[in-house]
Amino acid sequence: MAATNGIISLQNLVSRKAGPLDPQVLTVAKLQGGAAFDVIPDYVIIGGTFRALSREALKHLKQRIEQVIIGQAAVLRCNASVNFLDEEKPLYPPTIKNDDLHKVFVDVAGNLIGIYNVNIDMQTDMAAEDFAFYQEAIPGYYFTLGMKNASSIETVAPLHSPYLVINEDGLPYGAALHASLATDYLTKYKQDVARVVGKYHGQL
Repeated sequence: MAATNGIISLQNLVSRKAGPLDPQVLTVAKLQGGAAFDVIPDYVIIGGTFRALSREALKHLKQRIEQVIIGQAAVLRCNASVNFLDEEKPLYPPTIKNDDLHKVFVDVAGNLIGIYNVNIDMQTDMAAEDFAFYQEAIPGYYFTLGMKNASSIETVAPLHSPYLVINEDGLPYGAALHASLATDYLTKYKQDVARVVGKYHGQL
């Protein structure tokens, strides 16, 4: 009961406490406890993930998670502790594109593969991406490479699905796009690049 009450209360943090225009994710994906059908376990382990689109929202959600778990356990006269594994898995900041680099990407990608093949209206994604740590130190830009075969009616499985099959025909386009982006940027902004390298040297 203590574990299930805690899980239900955690779900309310997003559905009832977070603003409707402030996307957040809180998922309990791990529940371990006991080994028999007729014996109440002496402890239960709950695990999951939480995500938000700002550092402030992440910190607030982290604080509320701990309050809810410890508080719900206390209601049923149980003890609880929360470990966010900060040293092993630090909070992932949101990955936000740099506006200047976005213009570079659209120009280069449009010239290379055709502007109609460049999707610049992608919706906000709640995935966690460690590339964001680089963006906290230097301007960065993150893009994805499509690989769907236009002549196929089969649906492409998501990235982390066990049913995902990589369409390797798209890889040469990705390699060419990376090379073109680097060449174009270094050609146009080589003086700025030198200043940025000097500014952030030794920080990564």
